Amino acid sequence: MSALQAWRQRLTHLPRETRDTLFLLFAIACTVLPHADHLPAWCSAMTVAMLGWRGWLAWRGQTLPGRWSLGLMLALVAGLTLLSHRTLLGREAGITMLVMLMAMKTLELRARRDAFVVFFLGFFLVLTQYLYSQSLLTALWTLLSVWALLTALVLAQMPVGQPSLRLAAGQAARTTAIGLPVLALLFVLFPRIAPLWGVPSDSVGRTGLSSEMEFGAMAEIANDDSIAMRLRFEGPPPPAAALYFRGPVLTRFDGRRWRALGSPQAAIAAAAPITPAQAQAAAPQVEGTALRYELTLEPLRLSVLPLLEMSPQAPGSELLADGLTLRRSLDLQWLAPRPITERLRLSKQVAYLEHRSGVDASPLDLQPELALPQGRNPGTLAWAAALRSQPRFDGLENGPLAEALVAAVLQHLRQEEFIYTLTPGRYGETGEHLIDEFWLERRLGFCEHFSAGFVVVMRALGVPARIVTGFQGADPELQDGYLVVRNAQAHAWAEVWIEGRGWQRVDPTAAVAPERVDLSRVLSPPQGALAGAFTQMNPALWRSLRRGWETLNNRWQQTVLNYSRSDQFDLLKRLGWSSPDWQALGQLSAALIALLAGVGAGWAAWQARPHDAWSRQRAAVLRELKQLGLPAQAHQGPRQWAALLEQRFGHAPAAPASALLYRLEQQRYAQRAEPQSWHTRQRWMRDFRATVRTLRSDV
Repeated sequence: MSALQAWRQRLTHLPRETRDTLFLLFAIACTVLPHADHLPAWCSAMTVAMLGWRGWLAWRGQTLPGRWSLGLMLALVAGLTLLSHRTLLGREAGITMLVMLMAMKTLELRARRDAFVVFFLGFFLVLTQYLYSQSLLTALWTLLSVWALLTALVLAQMPVGQPSLRLAAGQAARTTAIGLPVLALLFVLFPRIAPLWGVPSDSVGRTGLSSEMEFGAMAEIANDDSIAMRLRFEGPPPPAAALYFRGPVLTRFDGRRWRALGSPQAAIAAAAPITPAQAQAAAPQVEGTALRYELTLEPLRLSVLPLLEMSPQAPGSELLADGLTLRRSLDLQWLAPRPITERLRLSKQVAYLEHRSGVDASPLDLQPELALPQGRNPGTLAWAAALRSQPRFDGLENGPLAEALVAAVLQHLRQEEFIYTLTPGRYGETGEHLIDEFWLERRLGFCEHFSAGFVVVMRALGVPARIVTGFQGADPELQDGYLVVRNAQAHAWAEVWIEGRGWQRVDPTAAVAPERVDLSRVLSPPQGALAGAFTQMNPALWRSLRRGWETLNNRWQQTVLNYSRSDQFDLLKRLGWSSPDWQALGQLSAALIALLAGVGAGWAAWQARPHDAWSRQRAAVLRELKQLGLPAQAHQGPRQWAALLEQRFGHAPAAPASALLYRLEQQRYAQRAEPQSWHTRQRWMRDFRATVRTLRSDV
């Protein structure tokens, strides 16, 4: 016998308690697994160690650790949690403590009540998965975890014998299936409120756009291939080169880091008053055909909403998105009062590809877009001064001069050996003049390097300039009718102010790597050995599988996660309500609850009735005997019922009914008894009722 066969044989002959404990540990592991990527490393390691220790104790039949040992472990866990999260409260610390408490509870699993505590902790931990993700995969894994926990719960409710796991799993599956329709009704009709998982994160470590920019910071964003947003246009979508999604606008520069004007807190910036004169001066002037679209935005953990350039609303305008009110700033950002930590769906959005803004800006308004840090990047400033002194710029007025300087700098980027790469190396290790190092020496970088260098040069030339970050481009193929924009398409470009034309977009990256803008061809980091081998083997299959999964996940998001209050009211309109409101929703909910209660009561009554043919026949006979006033009981058999008849009515009068009861007993319990057909049972019942009527008439 091989080792594997011996292992399987031992598993099938485990004692009941050992088998149930091992299965419960498996269910706990399924519940904890989705939290592994955001738990501290020590928490994951200790959870694996405790579950493994408890499994080994169950396998070997060893005694559980004492309470002093558990007390010391609890103190250690609390200390490590406090050290990792600086608190024992809040989301991250709470989930860490919950996972550890559930793992430690398995080490004192001595009675059924201890198991119930573990079950309820597990169900609550399943719910906390949605604090981090509401994807289709999370929902499917939740269903698996609930099924496993319910199976363990069913096993705990079967104290006699050794019921099989298949029996318990089947009962748990039936219970889950019964609960799913109720869950669906609650989802459809329960009032839409802000989701629990929309609370701000305790510690944000996800890559994405930021309210500030530093050399090297956006390399991680370019490596993130997850979806950032989906768009559906009314009509054909515009070309990739025209897709610029305006996010944070960065103006202040300290030599290394770019920041937005005003307070870094978008909520404070959004509350700053905007005068009508300021709004008019900064308002966008749009031309051409309006693009109408709807957008589904993934959580950005950022207080700026990136919308397609250019939205026509003036500064100070408000935008309502799923209960979140955003306000437009003077530099045409859409600012939220808090970080966007939930998925947003915006319909009926409008954008114009041809636009300009700030045409009437005053020199005082433009001073922040000309400021440079003192004593920084002298080489770049000298290079800009040499360019400006060239005779070809003599005699040009402000507007044409600015246009000529922009064209000259872009031509320099095209002609010199600037290289677009995700691995430019670290800037600033040899000194504090980062722009000098990039512009004059290494000339390696990606969008943030080119936009930052370009803006510094333009300011040195006396042209107001600033950086805009956001997203540029999209996947070339539609997914289920949606245009997909990924985090890898996060981008940074420049805006320059030209007299008579206002703020104009200039993308210096397009001068070095035009395929990045024209074709949305982003650089990819080196793949791992397994992923690289699979992609090389069949890249078309890999892309097809990814598109299929993302399409399925998008349908989940559009139909389930984006189900809103307006969808509820639309449902009521289809059901006949002309002017649906919360009262109508409550009436429908009450009616369905009453209907479900009636169905449940009917089901319970049906369950209380006998369902097999023999039980129904016994119940019918028992009713007939009780109508005669006999003390017949359900636990008695036909022979005992015949004896009661003869005792009450005498042997001769009761003989026909007694004979039928003796025959019924023989048909049921004889050694060679054969199954009776429906017609045979009906004929016997008619004869028995006739004898009962005769006895009743003789009384």
